[in-house]
Amino acid sequence: MPAYLIANVNVQDPATFEEYRKQVPATIAKHGGRYLVRGGRVERLEGAWNPTRLVVLEFPSMEQARRWYDSDDYGAPKALRMKCAVTDAIFVEGA
Repeated sequence: MPAYLIANVNVQDPATFEEYRKQVPATIAKHGGRYLVRGGRVERLEGAWNPTRLVVLEFPSMEQARRWYDSDDYGAPKALRMKCAVTDAIFVEGA
């Protein structure tokens, strides 16, 4: 069953975030994931949620998504992101 990471990323330091953006795609691909959404325009339909930078990743399974997130491959880029952005993120299983 596919799994998705859905994240809202509020970038505080654009220069450092650009370094993160360069490093992370290879780690996602190595773990079987791919981008479905990477930034772009957001149009709110209902509620009060107002994401600033929305990212959606797809992985073949929840286990692979978790392995990527906890991997040594993603460790350094994740630390870089945590220094330059405030992120809300969840994993969710798909149908």
